[in-house]
Amino acid sequence: VQLQASGGGLVQSGGSLRLSCAASGFTLDYYGIGWFRQAPGKEREGVSCIGKSDGTTHYIDSVKGRFTISRDNAKKMVYLQMNSLKPEDTGVYYCATDSLQDCDDFERRPLYEFDLWGRGTLVTVSS
Repeated sequence: VQLQASGGGLVQSGGSLRLSCAASGFTLDYYGIGWFRQAPGKEREGVSCIGKSDGTTHYIDSVKGRFTISRDNAKKMVYLQMNSLKPEDTGVYYCATDSLQDCDDFERRPLYEFDLWGRGTLVTVSS
């Protein structure tokens, strides 16, 4: 049972990256999935989340209009398309399952409420 994030890299400001979160060993359909990031010296924060039932999407204000979260349950994949990247988007990005509240208030809830975490992928945006 695991999640694995991938797709990070080094990109210039204004560029794009597409992160992928691959699930294995469980049925993805049963979980909301969140993307989180942790910048150097800062706490991990929620970035986006997609619900299990109707695929409702949630974003923090700083990424609205730039990031798009999506899921493909058949492929057991969740994606985060990141456009117009800024240096402040730099950090390690993680995906995690949310079985408790299906993404409700994901950005304000404690991290321990998210069940399963994958290894992160590093995103570096140069200015």
